[in-house]
Amino acid sequence: MRRPLLLVCVLLTGCATYHPQPITLTHLARHFEDRSLASDDLRTYLTRQVGHEIDPWPLPRWNREMLTLTAWYYSPALDIVRAQWGTAKAGIDVAGAIPNPVLQLPFQYATPNPGPGSPFITGPALDIPIETAHKRGYRIDQASHLSEAARLAIGNEAWKVRAQVRDALISLYAARQRTTFLSRKANAQQQIVAMVRMRRSVGENSGPDVDAAMLAATQAQAELAAARSAAQDALAQLAAAIGIPAAALNGVQLELHPFGTTPPAPPTADARREAVFHRADLLASLAAYAAAESALQLEVAKQYPDIHFGPGYTYDTGTNKIAFGLAGITLPVFDQNQGGIAQAQAERKEAAARTMALQDAILNDLDHALAHNQARIAAVRLSAERLASARRQLDSQAASFASGATDRLTFTQAKADYQTSEIAHLDAVVAAQQAAGMLEDAMQRPLEPETVNSTVTEQEISR
Repeated sequence: MRRPLLLVCVLLTGCATYHPQPITLTHLARHFEDRSLASDDLRTYLTRQVGHEIDPWPLPRWNREMLTLTAWYYSPALDIVRAQWGTAKAGIDVAGAIPNPVLQLPFQYATPNPGPGSPFITGPALDIPIETAHKRGYRIDQASHLSEAARLAIGNEAWKVRAQVRDALISLYAARQRTTFLSRKANAQQQIVAMVRMRRSVGENSGPDVDAAMLAATQAQAELAAARSAAQDALAQLAAAIGIPAAALNGVQLELHPFGTTPPAPPTADARREAVFHRADLLASLAAYAAAESALQLEVAKQYPDIHFGPGYTYDTGTNKIAFGLAGITLPVFDQNQGGIAQAQAERKEAAARTMALQDAILNDLDHALAHNQARIAAVRLSAERLASARRQLDSQAASFASGATDRLTFTQAKADYQTSEIAHLDAVVAAQQAAGMLEDAMQRPLEPETVNSTVTEQEISR
């Protein structure tokens, strides 16, 4: 009795056990609210990414690269694809599992008893399955390709998160710069209203002049309020992209000045090479196609039946019998797996078509992004020339005012007009930054060298 119990204990030694990990709404809310840019765990993660100690901590100023790394640490979207990669890797173990033998314990009672022994037919037997035609290898290949596709999906999602951080920072830069320029313009317009009213009181201006000045001042105030609201929206957008509460960005100093200049566009040949050979989604699609190839190989191999080896011992009413036969071989008479093969061929064809369509879309998007980026860069050059001309006019008005040739009202109006030119130039720069972002997305590569390594190739790193 002890030996069977010992055998059972040995067999159960390698069994996994269940460990509950309940999730509650309270825990989820607290987990989100506790996220901040001063976390020690975040500091450890960033130190591992940049390759050196981060001191002082928290950072006095946050640039785009460090915010991107922080978003990769906190992003729930990345947590999902990381978990999906873990599931896909577990699929390799499932695919490589060797089928367990089956223990059979037949028992019969014979009456009348034909033999000299006990009227029982009993004894253990095994059914040992043996896979043929490399089926297990094809399953492992398919699972490995699917795992690679899931790993590359992390890089694709990481780039999306990076783009969200970049777009939020561009919006924040634009809103804050616009707020600065509109504050100056609104102040100048208020001064103009005061001066026009003063002239109206002494009979130098008419009522329509006062109304026009007040209308311009009111418009400037409305635009200023809209810019301030846009800055708050962009800050909330940035917090959402990083995966932290909006309150966590209160008082945080951000480096936004790099968005005031537009990066040069790469040569077309280099851009196409980057898009074709480094796009994570295209590489993932190729991995999915390779998985479809392995699936077809597996279906073809299923035409060949597996072997079931069945050794055993039988006590048959006093006679000891030892068996070494085959437990069973499936005969491919009615079904030679033609349906499974046809379906796998169709799925491979579908995967190939999906990959080709994705590549065509990438190249079309790249051509559009290159043309759009070149046009926006040209618009920035033209806008810079106009701004320089407006600056010269303002300087001329300032000199005339200083010499007494121009009155204060004319000079103040010139300052308000110059702020309008600055806003127009800001719009051109922001549009160029957005076009550069589109080009980066088409290649999944930054246009400018970064101070820290925040490229998509690092996204296999788990938290």
